[in-house]
Amino acid sequence: MPFIDQSKLEQFSSLEFLARQVVEGFITGLHKSPFHGFSVEFAEHRLYNSGESVRDIDWKLYGRTDRLYTKRYEEETNLRCQIFIDNSSSMYYPVVAKPDIDHPNKITFSVYMAAALIYLFRKQRDAAGISVFSDGVELHTETRSNAVHHRYLFSELEKLLTPRNPEMARGTMAAQTIHELSERIHKRSLVVIFSDMFENNARNEDLFSALQHLKHNKHEVILFHVVDKGKELDFDFDDRPYKFIDLESGEHLRVVPSRLKGHYIETMARFRTELRLRCVQYHIDMVEADIHAGFEHVLLPYLVKRSRLF
Repeated sequence: MPFIDQSKLEQFSSLEFLARQVVEGFITGLHKSPFHGFSVEFAEHRLYNSGESVRDIDWKLYGRTDRLYTKRYEEETNLRCQIFIDNSSSMYYPVVAKPDIDHPNKITFSVYMAAALIYLFRKQRDAAGISVFSDGVELHTETRSNAVHHRYLFSELEKLLTPRNPEMARGTMAAQTIHELSERIHKRSLVVIFSDMFENNARNEDLFSALQHLKHNKHEVILFHVVDKGKELDFDFDDRPYKFIDLESGEHLRVVPSRLKGHYIETMARFRTELRLRCVQYHIDMVEADIHAGFEHVLLPYLVKRSRLF
């Protein structure tokens, strides 16, 4: 079974990444405290008592007053985050013999992104859970913040990295399953969704309704629209005959891409525009997540969203 290489996640979830690339860069640029919402909050000073740990002594204050004071902190309320991962067959595009973090398909990209977020949750003492869906709910965990639970989440994510038998096609019932999962989350949470949102066009209204359901239940939502931009949005194929195979239905279509490129791009643009407008209407943060564009454009919107919740 493939394993998540946590050493590669380190570069995206270490304190260096948080402080240098995100906190000091973006949040400080918004004139907010660079560490607000990431650890514990300072409450007050109190006189140091002999025999106590010197770890929390405020040495700067000692230099000004010649008296020993310690800093007291109050624990901030943990954030609860439920990560939804679309595991339908379309998420296994592009078909790669051995997808990995450097050459991902959509599901591999989503798994590593979810793993990076969970790594951040552990550092920030936030509670995390995952929900995996395709044509039904495949997995739904509670949100917890302890280390044992986080290790369990990693083990479940690793299962999604196992190559799938192409004959075991799973369709997408995103609308139905998001409705169901909305009712299973009983406490107000941040919901992070990784999905290509490729549903039957006739069910688009149901899909939008499901997203609205999450907001109606008072959840904060970030939708990462996971795509292979070059192929799925720009339809960047050589001008020669291809056989396209629907990963969910198995249907074949032989076509020369140039003959339908214009219509395809127009149709996709129309869907993305409608999806984006609905997200604005429902106050959902939507992020285009190109699997070839790196991790920062996924982690940064999460950190910005988190900073707004505190």
